[in-house]
Amino acid sequence: MKKRLKPAAKNRRTKPRMTNYTPTPDELKKHASLFWPKELLDREGLASIIPGLVGTQDKFISILDIADKSPDAWKHVLTASSGLKANVFLKHLMVLADVGGEMLMRLRPEFAKIFPDKSMAFEWQGKTHRYQFKEIIGKRSLGNKALFVDGPAIAQGHELTSSMEDVTMLLLFGAAVVNAPLPQMIGEKCMIGSLIGKKAELQRFVKQRYIFVSRITGGATSNALGQIAQDHVRDLLCEFLPKWKITRNGTIAGISQNAGTTDMNFDVVAQSPSNKFFAIEVSYQVTTNSVIERKSGQAQPRAELLHKAGHKIAYVLDGAGNFERDAALRTICQFSDCTVAFTREQIKRLSEFLAGAS
Repeated sequence: MKKRLKPAAKNRRTKPRMTNYTPTPDELKKHASLFWPKELLDREGLASIIPGLVGTQDKFISILDIADKSPDAWKHVLTASSGLKANVFLKHLMVLADVGGEMLMRLRPEFAKIFPDKSMAFEWQGKTHRYQFKEIIGKRSLGNKALFVDGPAIAQGHELTSSMEDVTMLLLFGAAVVNAPLPQMIGEKCMIGSLIGKKAELQRFVKQRYIFVSRITGGATSNALGQIAQDHVRDLLCEFLPKWKITRNGTIAGISQNAGTTDMNFDVVAQSPSNKFFAIEVSYQVTTNSVIERKSGQAQPRAELLHKAGHKIAYVLDGAGNFERDAALRTICQFSDCTVAFTREQIKRLSEFLAGAS
């Protein structure tokens, strides 16, 4: 009698593997990190501020939701809370009100005139309240560094200071001040205190506000984030392909964007020991923006130009914002020789493609 063969053991792998190097956006998303990995934020000391704030949104909302007993109840809740430092709480308010250290520095000389008795009277929940400023009237500096809301301080965390408390009260209740005319550039923005205890409204306001790139953490920060992502990809490829030459913001001889006048730049260029070249474009966007659309528009002509010269192009795509741009991602995937997400496992997969195609 023949022995019955045992069925093969079931594959217990929790994460699906790609079947090829050119996945669809849906297949790619299964391997994506979507939000900035902690290891990257730790490594860079929070050159990016927005991702860290996005990760603490719910904690911030919960503090203001329950701090409805008095105008300064937030301070007691924040002190008793774990997981959200006072400077991170303040940075949330600054982003939401779009009032940064630069604006506060411009207004600093005016505070003594606006509040001659160093107090702020304001309406809240149908009553008039008064807050006595502790330090910001006449203080020399109210910049991001002095308030501990610059990148390095946010990364480390900081306890509440008198200046931070003063600015927090101003940002929460400035729009409701009744004893002084605040400049329009700041007065109308400082209304977040009116949402205390109104969780649904507060949550909607916070979530919608973070869709937009604030002037406080936009611009240079967005550029810095892009450079961080490119550095991370380059460093991992150097680790996985130690004999290769990996260059960030590199060019490939003969690949030009205007008939030979100017060399075309790529986020990362990989050169194999056998002198094969690979262009690698990197895009990591937590909040949606137009960068991925630009890369999508460039995808076909870049692929055709590189293929004609015997080279290949790969893409590292990740971030929740990018996956909201389905049409752009599909175009990129269509004209990519290898598409991976941002995790270490995925970058290793990219290195395997490069090695195999060289």
